[in-house]
Formats: sequence, C-alpha cells, structure tokens
Amino acid sequence: MRFPTGMERSNQTVTEFILVGFTTDPVMQLVLFVVFLGVYSVTVVGNTTLIMLICNDSRLHTPMYFFIGNLSFLDLWFSSVYTPKILATCISDDKSISFAGCAAQFFFSAGLGYSECYLLATMAYDRYVAISNPLLYAQAMSRRLCICLVMYSYTGGFVSAILLTSNTFTMDYCGDNVIDDFFCDVPPLVKLSCDVKESYQAVLYFVLASNAIAPAVLILASYLFIIGAILRIRSTQGRLKAFSTCSSHLISVTLYYGSILYSYSRPSSSYSLERDKMVSTFYTVVFPMLSPMIYSLRNKDVKDAVRKLFRLTQS
Repeated sequence: MRFPTGMERSNQTVTEFILVGFTTDPVMQLVLFVVFLGVYSVTVVGNTTLIMLICNDSRLHTPMYFFIGNLSFLDLWFSSVYTPKILATCISDDKSISFAGCAAQFFFSAGLGYSECYLLATMAYDRYVAISNPLLYAQAMSRRLCICLVMYSYTGGFVSAILLTSNTFTMDYCGDNVIDDFFCDVPPLVKLSCDVKESYQAVLYFVLASNAIAPAVLILASYLFIIGAILRIRSTQGRLKAFSTCSSHLISVTLYYGSILYSYSRPSSSYSLERDKMVSTFYTVVFPMLSPMIYSLRNKDVKDAVRKLFRLTQS
C-alpha cells in the first residue's frame, strides 16, 4: 500500500490510519511474527490457567487470589487488544487500520490500562489490611467489598476511557495519516490532529491524574502503612513472611508503573522513537505474559493447585 502524502490528504478527512509497526524488512517482520506469536501464546495459556486454578481450587478462594484472578483477566484482554493486530501487520502488506478500528483499540487500551491501575491500588490496600489486621482480614475484606472494589476499578477505568476516546476522536485529522508505531495511542494521534485545543489538554491531564497518578499515590500510601505494620512485628520470621506476601505485587507495580512512567514522563529532548516502541511493547505485550509468572512461581498455594490439577488430569 502506498502511504498518502501530507499534500494529498491536506483537504481530506482521515478515514483510516497506517500503522508502520516495528520494521519494513520482510525477514525481520517474519521473525517478529514468530516472537509475538510465542509471547501471545504464553500469555493466553498462563493467564487462562491461573484463572482456572483460582476458580476451581477452594484454597485459592480468598480476597488476594480474587484480585489476582481479575488481574489475569485484565492482562489477557489487554494483550488481545494489541497482539492480533501486530501479528496481522507483520505478515500482511496492508498496514491500515480503519478510523473506527483505531478508536476501538484506543478505547479498550485506555479502559483496560486505567482499570489495571485501579486494581493494583486495590491489591495494595488488600495487602495492608492482611498485614495490619490478620485476625479480622476475612471480615474486613468481605466478598461483597471485594466485588465492589473490582467493579469500581472497571467502572473508573472505562468511564475515563469513554471521556478520553470521545475527545480524541472528535478532533479533526486532516493531515498525514501515518502512525509510526504499532498501535493507536495519544502522542501519535495528537501529532496527526490539526485542531488540538486547550480543552483537550485539560481532559488529558485530568484523565492521567485521576487514573494513573491517584492510584500510584494510593499504592505508595498503602505501602507506607504496610512498612509501619511490618516494623511493629516483633519476630524477624514474621516480618519476612509479611513482606513476602507483598513481594509479587511490588514487582508487578514496579514493572507496570515503571514502564508507563518512563514512556510518558520523559522530557521531549530525550525522546527516541525506537526506544519508546520497545518500552510500549513491554507494558502492552510482555508484561501481560510475565504477570501470571510473577504471581505463581514464588507462590506455594498456586504451586500446590498446579500439582493437584496435574494429578487430576493423570488419574
């Protein structure tokens, strides 16, 4: 497909976008197809298996695993927003995505990403309750409260996604329609728009503040209280056990928020397109694959559930 030039499209309304992707080299595109197909397969198998284990094993019917199961569901869906299109782009000469398809990808990307931010904050609060008051943990984190917290996470994420998507795709795109990236995101779309208004900047800052910064502050506050609770534990073994219950969540938060903040908080002078693509690939494609490993490899309960599942399949 020939990429339209800016002059050719200067007086036209954009009806589709061109996703350049990672490379135009056919050999590298084939290599990337194999790599992304492998990553996506591991993501689907890993997250689906973890969800099934949590649903089927009664020992995992606790608030912590309820949240982990929802996190796996989010990661599975999150990866599916991007990877199928990446795979299609790698093996096809058609790099286009329709205006509606770009809007849908943008909407689900934002909704799932923001929901994950809220869910990670909820999981931090859950760990604080478990460590600070273990005897009343089951009563404090009732099933009804857990369901409400998850629903609030989804609602907050997708309401914000509606707000951001509606404002983004009502802008006029009358210039070049080539996105030098592998998915529809705010920076390239703003760059292609010819009427970015101050009101849109205000909406963008509000959405980022309420869906990324606010959950990050809640996570930080939760862990400050967790540290205080751990320091009040007298035995060293008790402190280590309490900290181990937070280690997987800490790793998850560090990887997810670290990549997002690195991608969106750097000054423009240090911007590198190729490096930005790699960072975006990490939190959109690689992190959903790593997440079930983070919550299962060092978790005795999950390992026991896997052994039980294997025994049932072999019998």
